[in-house]
Amino acid sequence: MAVLSKIRQRSVLLILIIGFCLFAFIIGDLFQSGNFNTLSKDIGSVNGKDITFEEFRMKVSNVEKSGQQGMTPTMAVNRVWDQEVAIALLTAEFEKLGIRVGEAQILEAMKTNPNIGQNPMFQNEAGQFDLAKFKEYFKSNPEQASFIKDAEKDAALNAQYSIYNTLVKAGMYTTDTEGKLKYQMEADKVSFDYVAVLYSTIKDSDVKVTDEEIVAYMKKNEKKYKADANRDVEYVLVEEKASTEDENEVKNTVNGLLNSRVVYNKETGKNDTLPGFKGTANTIAFVNDNSDIPYDSTYVDKKSLPAEHAEALFNLPAGEIYGPYMRGPYYCISKSMGRKAGANAKASHILISYEGTQVPNKKEKRTKEEAKAKAESLLAQVKANPGMFLMLAITNSDDSSAQQGGDLGYFSQGQMVKPFNDFVFNNPIGSIGLVETDFGFHVINVTDKQDAVRLATIAQKIEPSEATTDKVYTKAVKFEMDAQGKDFAATAKAQGLTVNPSVRVKQMDEMFGAVGQQRQIVRWAFDKETNVGDVKRFEIANMGHVIARLKKVNEEGLTPVEDARPMLEMKLKNQKKAELIKAKMKGASLEAIATAAGSTVQQAADLTIDNANIPNAGPEKKVVGTAFAVGANKVSAPIEGNSGVFVVKPTAVTKAPAITDYKDYTAKVKAQVNGYSGRVIPALKAEADIVDRRAEFQY
Repeated sequence: MAVLSKIRQRSVLLILIIGFCLFAFIIGDLFQSGNFNTLSKDIGSVNGKDITFEEFRMKVSNVEKSGQQGMTPTMAVNRVWDQEVAIALLTAEFEKLGIRVGEAQILEAMKTNPNIGQNPMFQNEAGQFDLAKFKEYFKSNPEQASFIKDAEKDAALNAQYSIYNTLVKAGMYTTDTEGKLKYQMEADKVSFDYVAVLYSTIKDSDVKVTDEEIVAYMKKNEKKYKADANRDVEYVLVEEKASTEDENEVKNTVNGLLNSRVVYNKETGKNDTLPGFKGTANTIAFVNDNSDIPYDSTYVDKKSLPAEHAEALFNLPAGEIYGPYMRGPYYCISKSMGRKAGANAKASHILISYEGTQVPNKKEKRTKEEAKAKAESLLAQVKANPGMFLMLAITNSDDSSAQQGGDLGYFSQGQMVKPFNDFVFNNPIGSIGLVETDFGFHVINVTDKQDAVRLATIAQKIEPSEATTDKVYTKAVKFEMDAQGKDFAATAKAQGLTVNPSVRVKQMDEMFGAVGQQRQIVRWAFDKETNVGDVKRFEIANMGHVIARLKKVNEEGLTPVEDARPMLEMKLKNQKKAELIKAKMKGASLEAIATAAGSTVQQAADLTIDNANIPNAGPEKKVVGTAFAVGANKVSAPIEGNSGVFVVKPTAVTKAPAITDYKDYTAKVKAQVNGYSGRVIPALKAEADIVDRRAEFQY
């Protein structure tokens, strides 16, 4: 009691002490994790314009809530980031160009939003967008003000972008002069004698390219060889898969279900004899009680059965059992529940729709009476000549199957609307008829029918047991511990494991090689506390354990020499070979040059800029272009081509005859530049100062 009394007397002090400790714990955690600093920052900036974390987080949340199939949190983050960067870049361009939009343009852009333009709440009786209804709704629902504000903002951006994109495309016009040049490149011809010394005549081992030369070349082309920060991570995968013991256990269990078995009944204290799969009176219940996959009453055609067992399963007499057999990871036994003739059917049709039907892609407007008359006319033609069905379907059907001549493939009972279904399944192969459905009038041709079987299958999945999982875990942990600070490959080899080739990842990547989406590994590789040589184990669901080692850190800058070498070494070697070859190509005539270079004089006839394939050398536009420019019977200086060094002497230049209209050639050039407007954002991005702090926010 004395202790309790003292506690009461000092209760205020105790509360303060406890409160201080909790506060210190929280503050310490914030500083330790970096969150204290992170929460006070923007998530990034574009040319000095900040992207606030809170707004970014809300947009990411909205993308995640949209429920797009396959969308992971990291994908949502990357999508929103790309959008924010694009908006910042484009907004700056709008301001530079003075692009402004008014209420009418914003409204038109808003109407393209399906949630607004196609919302019944904002439509009149004719199904058209009604501005008065739209305004009245938000006047009556002020709590929705934030929605309209965001919608107006997005619409304004879309309207501005539409103007901007129009300006960009308008600047990419193609002139008749360009068309004329295209014509000349295709039609002007040149013939010439030449001496060629190919790069392949000098051994690669005779010319060396140093790391310094590769770096110097990249510095001259810095933008082309700029690389983002990345990490090289090598790893060992300890798979979590079923052992031989696990397989045998499942097989023994399934095999034991075939015949009757004796089981001790705890309630009665006696042994009960339970029927097996062969003799059970209720096959469906037996399957559902003993299989990992519930009983399926569907009739299955032969091609849908496991290929190596299809023949036996399809021809299995009713009540007989086949197996055991493997189907993927499942160990199975199957009992035939009977066979059904014509369970699946194949048919073609010609659909003639009319106003009011459910078909959105009508080729022409027509009344029901007009549609019926046309369908009856087509029916008569098909019955008179069934071979015409395919062509008539292609040219007349309002259904997307017209592209396949009306072929709908195989389908089972109940998959088609009732009138269509009934005609197909109630008539023999070769029957042709007409039915009406909610989609219109169908001219139908029943082209095939398939028998199918119904199987009762007990399938038990072979997967690792708890004992196996424990062994795998122990093995992975042991390797992780043994590999710390030691030779990763040697340690793996000693334990019978394989080191996989290193995976290169960027900071916001999610995919990790063959392992798939493993954002956790990428985060660890970029963590400030992770150093080269560090090893860490990651548990991967349905796969096992990845023990990763940070092999190399590549900071932002030029592409690492070892990565650039495969791209640049041959190019730089050819430059050196070209200098060696040019030093030999001396002489006043082609014959003298050929003799000096150890080559021969060859001929090329009627080449064009667009068709610049030199015999025995391949495409050489630079060489052919030089031949046009040198002048007849003049010897050119040595030309560094794609495959070697050339000296040319033009013998004839044939100009194409003048034509009055170059529109066909102008159209060819125009087709090449049509997609150039899509390069705007990448070009702006390449020149922008972009700061990305997403990783600091644990994304």
